[in-house]
Amino acid sequence: MSFQCPFCALMLNPTSQRVYDDELVFVIRDKFPVSQGHTLIIPRRHYASWFEATETEQLALFSALAIAKVNIQTQYQPDAYNIGINDGAVAGQTVPHLHIHLIPRYQSDTVEPRGGIRWILPDKAVYWDK
Repeated sequence: MSFQCPFCALMLNPTSQRVYDDELVFVIRDKFPVSQGHTLIIPRRHYASWFEATETEQLALFSALAIAKVNIQTQYQPDAYNIGINDGAVAGQTVPHLHIHLIPRYQSDTVEPRGGIRWILPDKAVYWDK
C-alpha cells in the first residue's frame, strides 16, 4: 500500500476549509487540535523538511504564519503561541509533508507553561531550577 499524503489530498479538495490560501502555501485548522484554534501552515509543494524548502517558500510560509496569527487572534483571543515544526520521524513528524504548527495558548491551559517546547523531553524541561 502506498502512502497518500493527507495534505496533498486536501489541496485537491476544493471544499476543504482553508483559513488562507496562496500560490505557495495554504493554512488550515488542525484536525486533531491541542488547543482551540490550532492551525497548520502547509506548503503546496510536497517535501518533508524545512531544509528542503526554497528561500521563496520559506518566506511564503513565514508570511502565512503571520496571517494565521492575526486570524487566530481575531477569532479566539489567545494569550500566547507556540510555533513548531516536527522535522523528521525522530522529531515526531507523522505526515512527511512539511507543516508548521501554530498553537494558541491560553492563560491556565497548563499548570507550568515555562519551558514550552522543551517539554518534548520532560527531563530537560525544567532548566530554571538547575
